[in-house]
Amino acid sequence: MSKITVATTFSGIGAFEQALKKLKIPHDIAFAGDIDNFVKRSYFANYDIDESRWHNDITKFNAIKFKNKIDILVGGSPCQSFSMVGKRKGFEDTRGTLFYDYARVISECNPRVFIYENVKGLTTHDNGQTWEIVQNTFRDLGYKIYTEVLNSKDYGIPQNRERIFVIGFKDNIAFNFPKKIKLNSTMQDFLQDYTDSKYYLKEKGVKFVTSSKNRLKRYTQINGEIALCQKANQQYNWHGDFIFETSLEPDEFLFDVRTVEEKYYLSDKVKNYVLAQGTKNFKTSTKTDLEIARPLLNTMHKMHRAGIDNYVTHTGRIRKLTPRECLRLMGFDDTFKIVVSDTQMYKQAGNSIVVNVLSEILKEIFHALKI
Repeated sequence: MSKITVATTFSGIGAFEQALKKLKIPHDIAFAGDIDNFVKRSYFANYDIDESRWHNDITKFNAIKFKNKIDILVGGSPCQSFSMVGKRKGFEDTRGTLFYDYARVISECNPRVFIYENVKGLTTHDNGQTWEIVQNTFRDLGYKIYTEVLNSKDYGIPQNRERIFVIGFKDNIAFNFPKKIKLNSTMQDFLQDYTDSKYYLKEKGVKFVTSSKNRLKRYTQINGEIALCQKANQQYNWHGDFIFETSLEPDEFLFDVRTVEEKYYLSDKVKNYVLAQGTKNFKTSTKTDLEIARPLLNTMHKMHRAGIDNYVTHTGRIRKLTPRECLRLMGFDDTFKIVVSDTQMYKQAGNSIVVNVLSEILKEIFHALKI
């Protein structure tokens, strides 16, 4: 395949560029850009680009000089509110939103193909009116479009991440979205062998992660086979996926934190009382991890006041995913250089497009274009 010219807006950490790399597609980057300077640092560390081809603010970026020079343009405007969108259902109705700027860039550089990605909720916003305007806007620009909601778990990545994709062709091209692929991996296959101790949760984090409320609402998941949808803030505020690790086999430890609610953990005050030397001197005093349980009294509901009962500890620990693991679960291989803080890397991974999904889409685009 001959070298193609590509461009991106809202470029993030370059999922599209990673997909091209994955498929070994020779390419030149005409332009890329993002308003986040930390994103820029990551992008420049990983891709061949200089300042002259980078834009910091899409609202001030003019792509006219690239007219008819771009083979594929990729972008996904932030999922901001479209409440200002009107009812005329055309290009003018998108003014004032960042989606308008993406559409404007398309009109200015006139790419052969464009890929637009956004959250699934875009299709139902304002009872579908917003989605109708988005589609009509692309059609008004002279493109034949194809739309589909794709889930990462259907394309080789164990993450439940649904996104709407729009593929636009300047010519009358017949296109089919990629067929689903059987998932042959779990989240555990993407974990690192060794992790720093800083990724293990302390008591406050453990209580949040293991609470029945948060797990029922699917804010958190421990040892899931398919990861929850990554979010920009998921790891540094205890939302998302977590790993339960223990030095013992599952049937050897006394209880599993995955099945015990936070209400059964002792408060610091009660814990100090239970472990106090004074109570341990009594014949029927408290002791942790007994091999044979003491008699279960009918006054167990008063056990914290009496200080006489059975208590257990465990050796297992809960940790969050590392930035590298989050990147792997977005389809980035380990050659991707991490040059920002963990907090920024979590944010950047959560905002990215899944590389594997883009790779499968690109295969179908090249097939449709017969190149």
